[in-house]
Amino acid sequence: MLLSKTSDIVMAIFDVGGHMVNEAASTITGSTALNVGATIQSMFSSQLSTMEIGELIGLGIETMFCSFCMKIMSVLITVILYGRMIEIYLYVSVAPMPFATLVNREWGSIGSNYIKGCIALAFQGFFIMVCVAIYAVLVNAVAVASNLHSALWQVMAYTVVLCFSLFKTGSLAKSILHAS
Repeated sequence: MLLSKTSDIVMAIFDVGGHMVNEAASTITGSTALNVGATIQSMFSSQLSTMEIGELIGLGIETMFCSFCMKIMSVLITVILYGRMIEIYLYVSVAPMPFATLVNREWGSIGSNYIKGCIALAFQGFFIMVCVAIYAVLVNAVAVASNLHSALWQVMAYTVVLCFSLFKTGSLAKSILHAS
């Protein structure tokens, strides 16, 4: 009976995780939308006219470097998110094997660790959502910066922090639940 319902049990765990993410998202107040175009246009129009040619060339080089790094980090973030989806599919596909060990006294820890891993994976989605929400709030706060150089590097730094924090969400969720 237990083995025939393993996919239902595992999907219920991920449904609970999805519900947690949706409830947490609904409690976030304020706008997390990024209006980069309008912000950059207003900053550029007010500051570019006061810059000399050397400073404009330096700003152009900084912008190209930051743009390149942001594209690399965007790829990394996409890999993290797709990797999580693949991990969910893999967890669901092997569910009958660890569930079969639950009733065995010697091998039961395999099944319980599997369930802890599923719950940790569901919590990881919650942590990813929190990281992205914090990132959006931080980047929106940069929009009022008066210096183009510092605004550019702040957004770059926040994106690096986002990338590294997304890498850590899986290990954080597993450590909270003592999953291996």
